[in-house]
Amino acid sequence: MAAPTSKTAPTGPGADSPGGTEGGSPDAPGARSAQRFIVGIAAIAALGGALFGYDTGVVSGALPFMERHFGLTSLGEGIITSALLIGAAFGSLAGGRMSDALGRRNSLLWAGAVFIGGALAVALAPTVPFMAVARFVLGLAVGSASVITPLYLSEIAPPNIRGRLVSFNSLMIVSGQLLAYLINAVLAHWEAWRWMLGLAVLPAVALFLGVLFLPDTPRWYISRGRPDEAAAVLHRTLPADDVPAELGRIDRARNLEADAQRGAWRELRTPWVRRLLLVGVGLAIVQQITGVNAVIYFAPKILATTGLGTNAAITATIAVGAISVIATAIGMSLIDRVGRRPMLLTGLSGMALSLGLLGAAFHLPHSTAVSCLVLGLMVLYMGFMQATLNTGVWLLLAEMFPLKVRGLAMGAAVFVMWMVNFVVALAFPVLLDAVGAGVTFWLFGLMCIVSLVFCKRYAPETKGLALEDLEQELRKAAQDRGAGAPERAGEG
Repeated sequence: MAAPTSKTAPTGPGADSPGGTEGGSPDAPGARSAQRFIVGIAAIAALGGALFGYDTGVVSGALPFMERHFGLTSLGEGIITSALLIGAAFGSLAGGRMSDALGRRNSLLWAGAVFIGGALAVALAPTVPFMAVARFVLGLAVGSASVITPLYLSEIAPPNIRGRLVSFNSLMIVSGQLLAYLINAVLAHWEAWRWMLGLAVLPAVALFLGVLFLPDTPRWYISRGRPDEAAAVLHRTLPADDVPAELGRIDRARNLEADAQRGAWRELRTPWVRRLLLVGVGLAIVQQITGVNAVIYFAPKILATTGLGTNAAITATIAVGAISVIATAIGMSLIDRVGRRPMLLTGLSGMALSLGLLGAAFHLPHSTAVSCLVLGLMVLYMGFMQATLNTGVWLLLAEMFPLKVRGLAMGAAVFVMWMVNFVVALAFPVLLDAVGAGVTFWLFGLMCIVSLVFCKRYAPETKGLALEDLEQELRKAAQDRGAGAPERAGEG
């Protein structure tokens, strides 16, 4: 599908050059300084993504030893795993509102502080109820970071690199998961599951200290009537000649929204905004019902059903983390060129095929060869997932909502994402025992096919436009669709 077009898009920052402006030289001192500033911001802010990845991935290696230590049943495994996810669901709601009220920077500071306290509490938990509560608290930080980090990066990035910069957060998430798998494999020899969980404190401290040096986003400053601070940030990310035009673009969008004289909750009742919210919620559900987190949380348990021992299964899981990092990097390199929508459709097709084959593999007799086949198909599935669907959904959620409700709407969509994640994590170990791995993965494959139909019908294309121009395009497309026009949302 073609990217949406706009008459004003070519005049905005980031039309053609890496420096963010047409005709700008990426080798100019100002451009190099802007690139260093943006890279520094991305590296610090995306530590929230790394913690998201570490805290969700580390439980896969800790669970087998926690099961022995606490005497967990399959339901108990699901409760401890999903406690973080229910906390993340409420954290995502709080994160959206908090980022609008306090600013993106201050909200990241709050998330960093909760990451530190939550990681320590989980590592020291003496009982299962204490562990569940501590995981819930840690989930509040994970959920908040899952909203605030991509929101922050999308609003501070020039349009021509926005996709790559927001997708960098996805890369940090899978890198955090890979780091968790590596640490799990090393510490598994000593069954040191408390150390597995507690080492999350180190990047949490780095996030908290690093955010102290970050500015807030120009869009948030302008929404709070602080144009001088917005201009100061823009002067560090764009050539000086482009700053007045970008300030004007952001301010015009804010004034249009102010003229409506409605609050954010009331704005969500506007038909075209409500339609976008429903599409965003649908994309959030798609990301979860297709099975990715069943693999991330329970990969050693899945491999153990093929006959692998605990330590071998934990070590083999490193392959899942490694392909996730590689695939996400590939997705980052393609998403601003190929577009969001084509990648979603390609990825879901590959995921459905992989899951169909994976389900069949579990019906083969147990052997080392079958264990290797299952691992290979899990790796293939994760490659499709991380390169396309995961990268595309997070980016779309950060781009597709209007400024006035962006934090609230993204928080609502991510809340649904975490709630579906919670249900999958709670049910998966029970389902695995009840119907077996083969049928379970065939069910996920069926969900991929349903998701493919949904994305083909409703997923918008957001490639290449400034957020303010994109808002006008999506408003027109949603209104046209509501009036019965045949074009898809996001098509120009």
